[in-house]
Order: sequence, then C-alpha cells, then structure tokens
Amino acid sequence: MTAPSQTIRPLKPMLAPVLATLLMPAAALAQTAPARPATVTPAPADAAQPGEDGAARLERVEITGAAVETAIRRESTAAKTIIGRDELDRYADQSVAEVLKRLPGVTLGGRPGRGGAVRMRGMGSGYTQILINGERMGAGLSLDDLTPEQLDRIEVLRAPTAETGAQAIAGTINIVLREDVRKRLNSVNLGITDEDDHLQPSANWSRADQLGDFSYNLNAHLMRSDRLTDSRSSTRETSTPLAGGAEAVTLDQTDTSESRDWRNAAHLGGRLQWKLGPADTLSLSPFAILSHGGGDSRASRRTDTGTADFDTATQQTERDFRLLRLNGQWTSRFEGGTRLEARGGYSRSNFDADTRRTESLGGIDNRSQHDITSLDEQWWSTGGKLTRSLGGDHQLATGWEFERGQRDDGRSSVQTLLPSGTTRSLLADFGDNLSARTLRSAFWAQDEWAVTGQWALQGGLRWESITTRSDLADGLVHNRSTVLSPLLHAIYRLEEGGRDQIRASLTRSYRAPTLQNIAARPSINSRFPANGANTASSPDRAGNPDIRPELATGLDLAFERYLDGGGVLSASVFHRRIHDLIRNQTALETVSWSSVPRFVSRPQNIGNATTEGVELEAKFRLDEAVANAWPVDLRTAGSVFRSRVDGIAGPDNRLDQQPGWTANVGADYKLRELPLTVGGNMALTPSYAVQQSTSQRSTTDARRVLDAYALWRFSPVAQLRLSASNLVPRDETSTTSVASADATNAIQSTTTAFEPSQTSWSIRLELKL
Repeated sequence: MTAPSQTIRPLKPMLAPVLATLLMPAAALAQTAPARPATVTPAPADAAQPGEDGAARLERVEITGAAVETAIRRESTAAKTIIGRDELDRYADQSVAEVLKRLPGVTLGGRPGRGGAVRMRGMGSGYTQILINGERMGAGLSLDDLTPEQLDRIEVLRAPTAETGAQAIAGTINIVLREDVRKRLNSVNLGITDEDDHLQPSANWSRADQLGDFSYNLNAHLMRSDRLTDSRSSTRETSTPLAGGAEAVTLDQTDTSESRDWRNAAHLGGRLQWKLGPADTLSLSPFAILSHGGGDSRASRRTDTGTADFDTATQQTERDFRLLRLNGQWTSRFEGGTRLEARGGYSRSNFDADTRRTESLGGIDNRSQHDITSLDEQWWSTGGKLTRSLGGDHQLATGWEFERGQRDDGRSSVQTLLPSGTTRSLLADFGDNLSARTLRSAFWAQDEWAVTGQWALQGGLRWESITTRSDLADGLVHNRSTVLSPLLHAIYRLEEGGRDQIRASLTRSYRAPTLQNIAARPSINSRFPANGANTASSPDRAGNPDIRPELATGLDLAFERYLDGGGVLSASVFHRRIHDLIRNQTALETVSWSSVPRFVSRPQNIGNATTEGVELEAKFRLDEAVANAWPVDLRTAGSVFRSRVDGIAGPDNRLDQQPGWTANVGADYKLRELPLTVGGNMALTPSYAVQQSTSQRSTTDARRVLDAYALWRFSPVAQLRLSASNLVPRDETSTTSVASADATNAIQSTTTAFEPSQTSWSIRLELKL
C-alpha cells in the first residue's frame, strides 16, 4: 500500500486553491470561537423569539436538528454524516436522488436538475452501496421511487463497517424511512412543479401517534410526473487504407429526438410497533408503490454520407410498475446488557412495458417493431444482530444475513418489414425468457470499545458469499464469489472532551458483479444485421459468467473540528487499491448468432487500479466567524480526485466517470424582520476525459447546477415553500471515440451527444394538522 504522504503528493498543486476557498472563513471562526465542547440543550418551548412583541433582543444559541446530527457524527467511531429532516425538506425535491446531489462528495449521473446514478468520491455506478433501513434495496426499487417526505434521515458512511456491509468501495448511503413512532404527527404537503410548461402535482400525508403499547407512523404520497426530453447526436466514421491513401468519410449522420414521458404513482408506507412487554418489541414496516405511465417520442435521422435505414421514427410506450415490501423486526433485551434483534422481509415487484416503434424512409413506412417486456422479481431476507455489553464503553456485536432473489425476465420482440409484411423474432436465437436466482449470505462480528476518554476503536470481520444462477438458451450460467473483509476504525480526541479529533480507517471492500454483468442476454447492434460482420465501434453486447468481484484495500484519514451551534470543519484523505477492475472490453469473437465473427462488448476483469483524493468540508454560521456579519448558515465542500488504471496507457487513464474535482457551496439565511428563510446551493463538476481502453476514449462536459428556495412561515402550523432546481440551465455535450481496424483499413468513429436541460419550479404548501 502506498504511504499516505506519497498518496497525497500528486494532489498538492490543486489542493491549495480549494483549501483556501473553502476554509478561509472557517479559519477565522476557529480563532474566535470559545474553546468548549458543543452541548445539545433544547430551548424552552415558550422562549421568546427575536422580533416578537415584548421579547428582548438577546444573543441566543438556537438548537436545531443540525446540532443533534452533528453530535451523532462526532460520537460515531466510524466516519458518519447525518442528513436530517431540515435538509430533506429544504428544496422540496421530487425524489431522494435529487437530495443526494447536494451532499459533500456526491454527484449524480443523470441530466442536471434530474435524478441519476449516485456516485461518491467521483466513482461510477456500483461503487456506492445504497441501503434502505440498513438493508439492500432489491426488488426493482430505486432512489427515484422514494420521496424525501417518506424519510426520517440519510446516513453517509465514507468507509465500510462489518454491520453495514463491505460492498462499498466508495462508501455507503443508508436511507432511513420514517420510524419515529413516539412523536405525535399529522401533516399534509401539497405541491406542484413546472418544468417546460409541464405541470407535475403531488400530495403527501404523514401521521404518527401512540395508543398505549401500540404506536404507528403512516405515510402516503400521490404524484404525477410529466417531462419533455430533447437530445441530439452526430456520428462520423472515417476509413483510411492501411497500405496508405486518403481518408474517406464512410458515415456522417445526425440523430435528433424529442420524447414526452409521464407517470402517475401512489406510494404507501409506514411502521407499526407493539410493545410486548418490558423487554420485547415487535414492529412491521409495510411499503407499496403503484405506478402507471407511458411515453411518446419522435426521432429523425439525417444521413449525409452512408446508408440510412430510416429518416423518421415514432414510438409509443405504456408502463406499469407494482411493488410490495413487508419487513418485520423483533427486539428483545436480556439481563446483563444483551440485546437480540431478529428481522425478516419479503418483497415482490412487477414491471410490464409495451412498446411499438415505426420507422419510415422517404415518407414510406419500412419497418415496425413490437416489444413486450415483463419483469418479475421476488426477494426473501432474514437476518439478526446479537449485541452484548462487556462493561463500561465496550460492546460486542455479531450478526447474520441471508437473502434469496428470483428474477424472471420475459421479453418478446417482433420486427416486421414493410410493406412486405415479413416478420421475425429478434430473440429467437437467445430465448424469450430469462430466469435468474441469487443467494447471498453473510456473517459478521464487530467490537466497539471506548478505550479511554480520548481513544475509541471499532474492529470488525465480515464474510460474504454471493451465488448467481441463470437459465439462458445456450446453457446454464453459474457464478459464485466469496469475500472476507477485515475492517478497523479508530478515533483519537486531542483532548478528552475537546472538539478536535482524528479518524483513521483501514478496510477491505469490494464491488460485486451485477446480474447484467454475469448473465445479460446478447443484444445485436441494429446497424449490422446478425447475418454479416459488424465493426468495433458498433459491437454486440453480452454478459460474462466468469467475471470476478473487484477487491479494494482502503485507507482513510481525517481531521475534524466541531464548533458551537452544530458547525464542523473537516479535512480528509483516502486511498483505494482496486484489484480485478471490471470494464467493458470489445473483442472479435466467434458467436452462435452469426456465421461470421462479430465484435462483442463484454465486462472483463482488466487488472488493477488506484484512486485517491482529498475531501474538505466546512459548515458554520457566518456571524460566528466574522464580526457584525449576517447570521447566514454556510455549507461548503470540495474534493480533488486522482485515479489510474494500470493496464491502460495515459493520459486520462482514470476510473470511468470520475472527474478531477467536485465542489458544493450552499447558504441559508433566516430574516429577523420577516418569517422568511431563503437559501441556495451551487454544485460544480469540471469537464473531464477518460481513456477507457487503448482504442476507446470519452469526454464529458462541465456541469454546474444552481438550486434555490424561499420559505415563508404563516404560523407554526402552516408554511409555503418555493424552490427552483437547475436555476441556470446549461446544455451538456459528451463524445465517444473508437479506433479499430479491419483487414485493409483503419477505422475511426466519433459520436457526439448534445443534451439540453431545463429549470424546474416548485411550490409547496406545508400544513401541520
């Protein structure tokens, strides 16, 4: 493993300006703040507020949820950040994914202002572990299906622990659904969002109460989404004779499309809890989603050079999604400080889609395609945790997990050539149905010990096994992987009870292959029919049953200073050495679906890689750092990343989808004279290039996303929230270049994609009944 000093050295030239920008106000605060630990003491309910009649204008400390969340972060042995209700509600986001884009070190892969794949530390999809109430999501559930109103909090862990799981090379995001059944609650939120003159109404109702030994928390959400999406791409392909000669353009093509997608959805969830006695508790957590939607799109293709198979196309789609999830948990406490938690769950989801596409050339319909998809997933899970106090601040926990999943994927794809009426099944060579089964088991032990008032340790060991079986037309697919992960976390407080502390973590984590990696049904590139050859720039795609998991050895170091009022300053470094990196590679293969060899893109283990970075965070009140300043709450975060893939020559041989740096700057201001709070957040990501293989290179445009909100409080039980997402929309451009060769020519193909973005405006009335 590279020593920490060697790990950071390449980052120093970029670190200085980021550090100065983020921590200059914080440095002043550190010098002026009193040297005492922050305390969390709730203010009296009848305390006078500034500006009220008869209330003295006194300097006060306002205790909010942020102070409690910072206290939890401070006491946690493993690095953990808590995002509570205040931050979840702040921008009236439509999905949880939109909340995550404003968290330190988190970016999204979708269009600006919309959800997308979650990335921590600049690492692509699959490196970040997503949990719901501490368990894997499964059963077709995604972050776009969850709304902030359904959540109690979000927990972000930078390094894996034995309890939360080791499939977290970049980190873990744990989504905790509403679970507080002790606090009485009855609230209604009514909102409407406008994006490009398409209205999207929503309504949310939450209720919690306690009736003797029974308590409950219920949540219902109704919504309609309606979005318009435009895109444009151009493809240029050239051919140069290997023996020498002039370059010739073989394809010059431009595609444009416009689609409108809509969805009506109902989300129902809750938690029912019974106190069975002085030491036993039983809880049930049902959750359901019903969704119906569809879309219409129109595409056009202009071909200046080459052969066009269509010039216009229309497509209509209908979709239905249903999900039912039920989790139960029994908790019992025994004498001697032992606690047992046993849980079990079942979930099932169904997705059905019916798509019809018609293509025309020269004003005459020449091809139609009808696709019917039916996807059914079922998951059964059980697990438990046994915790025993060993005296003082020493606690030992052991646990187990078993999870079984069944996925049945039925597809029918029929293509009709017009006007002859000749039809053929596009899946005839691979089978219309795909059945896959996954079995996951894990055992873990974790020892947490506050050795002294300054030292605390957490050591863990986790063993996990994943077995995947799938039935394909050409035979049975079987893949099994096991990983043993030792994990160690330590925290050192410079003074007992002080506010400065150092964290360190040494871990082993991994990224498991997905079902799509292992058992994907072959997909034939439509540009080149299966009865002939294709090119490396237009490959077929398939899975790889022999793929192995990526293994990573990680080191994390951090310095934290905690401030009065819930503020925090943090600087950290991380290093990951990844073995058996997975990346799609294109090669010429002899395949069952063609009489001639075809280029096929499959996931492969290509070797080793290294990623490292510096992460900075500062959260504080401006008037505590600068005399006579406004009482503005500031949140700033910046990260610098470096990575390299050993088997690929540079430059830009970094991990896929990882930019060089990211930054977030946010502020909130509560006016003293008016019941108004305003705020905003700017997220920045620079442009970057990735050398994905010796022959393929991609570039991604810079991104900036500005969000803002205003909250007007009419009374303690009614308030109105106005928010804007992607306030300064910016169109994005990305390119992919592929170099290949056949027997006589060198071929260069470049595709440039252009995606515009829109501003979303939302207004929401929030009532406490």
